Amino acid sequence: MNKEDKQSAPQQAVPLKTLPEQGSAAVSATKQWLDEIIIGLNFCPFAKKEFVNNTIRYHQSTLEQVKPALAEFIEQCHYLQQHDDIETTLIIYSDGFRGFERYLDLVDYANDLLIDSGFEGIFQLATMHPEYCFADDDFDAASNFTNRSPYPMLHIIREASMARVLAVYKEPEKIPENNIALAEQKGSHFFQDVLKRIHQTHRPT
Repeated sequence: MNKEDKQSAPQQAVPLKTLPEQGSAAVSATKQWLDEIIIGLNFCPFAKKEFVNNTIRYHQSTLEQVKPALAEFIEQCHYLQQHDDIETTLIIYSDGFRGFERYLDLVDYANDLLIDSGFEGIFQLATMHPEYCFADDDFDAASNFTNRSPYPMLHIIREASMARVLAVYKEPEKIPENNIALAEQKGSHFFQDVLKRIHQTHRPT
């Protein structure tokens, strides 16, 4: 699900510019998207439990540059590691990384930084973006909407938790192709209308 590039990792934590998280427009839009698309269409069979149990951390970031965003990302990894009551973290970029290629650079650097920081095998990343486009797919293909979100996001997943749920889920390898088939059945306009409505409902003030 990822594409990539390279840069040196930040050496020191950068003061983080954050906003009140749970009540912000970006977080509210993300929650509605999760409820209607990811859970409503069962794109992720494991999301509903964490959504209902409120074990998802929604971290809104207003950062727009790669180096400070990487420092923030690794700080969120440490936070997740230290809080067993949180199952997973969504870093939501309300201002930055709107261009998909620039976002993919961030994804590549973040994956490298997971390894360099000793988190390989502990966390993995999933990627969502408003302009998400799979390799070899047309930009307007419905399949892209399985990963198109209201805002650019990095999803930090606990690998041990993912291994546990996949072990008891029948044919987990078919999840992506089933999601794409459903997305194509719904059509691009369906998802475009939902995302437009979500943004109209949750306008930044």
